[in-house]
Order: sequence, then C-alpha cells, then structure tokens
Amino acid sequence: MIHRFQFEKISMNYIILVVALLLLAFAIIILSRQQKRKVATFPSGWHTLLLQNVHFYEQLNVAEQERFQQRMMQFLSEIYIESINFELEDLDKLLVAASAVIPVFGFPAWHYINLSTVLIYPDHFNDDLNFGHKDEQKHIAGMVGSGRFNHQMILSRKALHEGFDKKSDLHNTGIHEFVHLIDMTDGVADGIPERLIAHSYSIPWLKLIHREMEAINDNKSDIRNYGSTNEAEFFAVASEYFFENPILLKKNHPELYEMLSACFHKK
Repeated sequence: MIHRFQFEKISMNYIILVVALLLLAFAIIILSRQQKRKVATFPSGWHTLLLQNVHFYEQLNVAEQERFQQRMMQFLSEIYIESINFELEDLDKLLVAASAVIPVFGFPAWHYINLSTVLIYPDHFNDDLNFGHKDEQKHIAGMVGSGRFNHQMILSRKALHEGFDKKSDLHNTGIHEFVHLIDMTDGVADGIPERLIAHSYSIPWLKLIHREMEAINDNKSDIRNYGSTNEAEFFAVASEYFFENPILLKKNHPELYEMLSACFHKK
C-alpha cells in the first residue's frame, strides 16, 4: 500500500516530468522551424532592388552591404512569408526581410524567436481581422498577432511598400512592427526592450519617453502623433524616425537620437 505522502510525491514528480517534456517538445518545434530550410544564396538581382528601394542599405559600404545580404537570407530561411489573395513577388520578400534586419543590424546574431510567419494582405485591414468585407473601412497597416495569430505578423502590402518610398514622411510600417517584436522579446510590449537597453538606462529612458510624448500632445514635436498612444508605440514610432532619417532626428531630438543609437548599437 502506497502512503498518501508517497503518492503525492510520485504525482508531483510525474507532473514535473510532463511539464519538462512539453517544454522540450516546444523548444524542438521552435528550433526545427528555424533550421528546416537551408539558407539560400542571395539573388544577384536583389542588390539593385535594395539600392533602389532601401535607403538604409544604400548608405552602407560594400562590406556592410554584403553582411546585410547575409542577414536577410538568414531571416528568410527562418521565417515563412505568405501572401493572401495576391502573388508574392521578390520585392515583397525583400522589403519584409529588410524591415527585419534594419533594427537589429547592430547585433552580430539576432533571431526573431517570437515569430514564425509573416502574412501579407494586399491592403489595410480591420482590427477584427475580417478582411473580406469590401464595404468596411480598413485602417490597420500592420500588427503583431496574438491568440490564434500568435507568432505571426500581419502586414499590408500597400503600407509595406509605402514605408520604403523615399518620399515617405518618416513612417515605415515594416520597421515599426519588427520593433514591436524586439520590444516583446522580454514578454511584454512596454517600450523598454530589456535585451537592448541596460537596466541602468530604463528609468532615464522612460523619463525621456514621457517628455517626448508630452511634446507630441502639446503639438511641439515633429514625431508622428501615434507615438503618444503609449510607451510601446512611442518606441516603435521613434525607431521609424531613427532609421528613416537619423540626421533629422539628431538635429531635432539629440537626446533621443543618442539613446536610440545606444539601444540599437548604431555608430
């Protein structure tokens, strides 16, 4: 006869074993997703496409451009990109990969462990993800999924391309959404990416965020109004500005520029 204490101990050990096996299985699934495809060779025609469409890439020297190409192909070997109701083109994949690489280019090795698939819709969509109703107003350009869309990013193709238009107004949807993913690697989107910002900088960073958000609300800032929504959106919007026009950001917001430079390891 098994004593009650012994039975409870056996049950607890069994639960711990099951949980450990589930965690191991989850880790194996994530790893297999990242390694299931071989890294392809960078297509020769993509260099010209990057020069024509990605200002960040255009400003790099030859060695850095080659490293950018390698990082893009690594990303594309790990993340699936799927189109909905249109045929995916090379430029679509290229712009998604560039959006992913630009914010983490200052880090030697970065993998988006909280992303498996990027879904691209032809145009903007609704917050209920009800893409099929033609008469409904669609206003969302991009979002990081949750629930049944966990580990997925959803982008508007139109917004993705407009973000890389050299005439754009410092707004880049692709970069914005990938910055959200970076922010969320510590488990929460709060505008403080713990993997990028040292703990000692957290309080000064939050104080700076709130000052800049107040300036937006008082119409005393050229940072996009959406940045005043909350800390997470400010971080994403300010990052768009930082990567789209760093010279202007440095001129208009020197303290913010210095903080983001340290955050993204940009020299």
